[in-house]
Amino acid sequence: MAAHFGRRLRKGAATTAVAAAAVAALSASQAPGATGDDHGRQATAGASAPVPDPTGDDATGNSPYYTDLPPLNSPNPSPSPSAGTPVAQGAAEAGIPATVLDAYKKAEAELRASKPGCNLPWQLLAAIGKVESGQARGGEVDASGTTLRPILGPVLDGNGFALIKDTDHGAYDGNAQYDQAVGPMQFIPSTWAWAGRDGNGDGKKDPNNIYDAALAAGHYLCRGDRDLSQAADLHGAILGYNNSQDYLNTVLSWMEYYSKGTYSVPDGTGAAPGHRSDDGTPRTTPATPAEPANPHQGEPGSKDQGGRPSPSPTPSKPGGGQDGGDPAPRPPGTPDPTTPTPTDTVDHLENAGTATAELTATAGDAFTGTISTRAETKAGAAVAKVRIRFTISGDTDATFTGGEDVATVATDSKGVAKAPALQAGEKTGDFKVTATVVGRSLKGVDYQATVTERPADTLTAATNGDTTLTCTPGGAFADQVQLKTTYKGAVADKVAATATLIKSATDATENDKGPYFKDATTGKAVRTLTGLKTDAKGLLTLPKLYADDITGTFLLRVTTPGGGTLTVQLTVAADGTATASPSPSPSASATS
Repeated sequence: MAAHFGRRLRKGAATTAVAAAAVAALSASQAPGATGDDHGRQATAGASAPVPDPTGDDATGNSPYYTDLPPLNSPNPSPSPSAGTPVAQGAAEAGIPATVLDAYKKAEAELRASKPGCNLPWQLLAAIGKVESGQARGGEVDASGTTLRPILGPVLDGNGFALIKDTDHGAYDGNAQYDQAVGPMQFIPSTWAWAGRDGNGDGKKDPNNIYDAALAAGHYLCRGDRDLSQAADLHGAILGYNNSQDYLNTVLSWMEYYSKGTYSVPDGTGAAPGHRSDDGTPRTTPATPAEPANPHQGEPGSKDQGGRPSPSPTPSKPGGGQDGGDPAPRPPGTPDPTTPTPTDTVDHLENAGTATAELTATAGDAFTGTISTRAETKAGAAVAKVRIRFTISGDTDATFTGGEDVATVATDSKGVAKAPALQAGEKTGDFKVTATVVGRSLKGVDYQATVTERPADTLTAATNGDTTLTCTPGGAFADQVQLKTTYKGAVADKVAATATLIKSATDATENDKGPYFKDATTGKAVRTLTGLKTDAKGLLTLPKLYADDITGTFLLRVTTPGGGTLTVQLTVAADGTATASPSPSPSASATS
């Protein structure tokens, strides 16, 4: 790295102390304009080292990033100056391309609604976007937010970078041999496969679109019930994006800088960064619309295709050296791409002791069982450090902790990967969780899970059972029947119920005459209602009841999962009176 950058790093004191200032400023206002002495740049001695994200699936594959630090002076928070007007020092760095800035703010708004406890500030997305792609190359995006040219990281072939063999058949990065980070937020394909989002509402999840990528980055950072107003969670989220202390420091510096004021600039006019984490040489050749003939090569002295750094001023081709010659020497400690990786040695996956009985939960509850999968060689030996992807499928709203339906976890020293805890939604029924090896087409392991209805073992009439309801034959009951559900003595909320007008206390089949409900759409008579649910207080008010021309005594029975039953007696009298009350017979009382 260039000495110039080293001096800036020391002078700027981009350390974990920045995190405290950034968190304090953002948690206090969640908006630009926060102030602080010396911009929070004083180093703190003895700052503890952050803990990397434990999920085993970082966003970028720890690809290189831009290392430029923000100016020491505060940014100019005023609107963009008019043409020809000199701008204050630092103002150029504070400008964010309009479409890119809009994407960050929309992502923040969506996360504020869907995961309010995460407290995601858009300034964090802007900081990551700055170090990952220079705000999409200074805002080289079209009106929908899609980059005008692909932004690709270097080939992750183990030659100076991580070794990640192809996981997407080249669908996102155009490389069917190795993966590359893609788009303005630089997601590797295997992470985008589960973290991708549709941020602009066009029905696609495109890592090259800043709206999609920013929203995906927000959800990625908010995994696992994180609260980003807390320093530990903030650090873990950033390190999960790229596991580097210097990366953490750089992102926190930009996050703090943007929190003190920024403004939008026209797309395509954003400030370009000049330093890279793998090579301190400043950018000497500006990005141009023309692309190299080889889609995996970059421009000399710049990032690969304008987005990620190339390993050297003359880019390497996939699997070869400069200009296709001998392979470039690997730095010490980097893997040899010709040596089988742990993933290559996996022959099959096995259920690591998860019992089907453990994968049943009541709607709205957490599953008590844990899904575990073991990666093994053909001889049955455990394989550690293999990424296992767990995917939820089926007609369900169950998720893993944090609200995701896909999670990737690395196997431990025993070859076992444990999926995050499952959380049942409100949809009942069976669904499936499938474990697969990331980067391999091996047969997966399926786990069947079930969500059951919320139970109620007791139903009671919430209204006075002796209340007289009046109507003439062919009229309507004046009042509606209201019930209350409990389970083991406690209020049972969101419990499904079925209401049926039955023939008699001993014949629970539907009656074809007497009182009835009206279909909400057609207005036709119906005598069985399903899909009813109690409210948060365990109360259920039935729709209005009507009487046909037949007089007499009739029964309405309401049942719930868990054994709750209540039978209500209805009487339609020729003299114009009708009553609705719980039946005194044993079948009318609540039973469990």
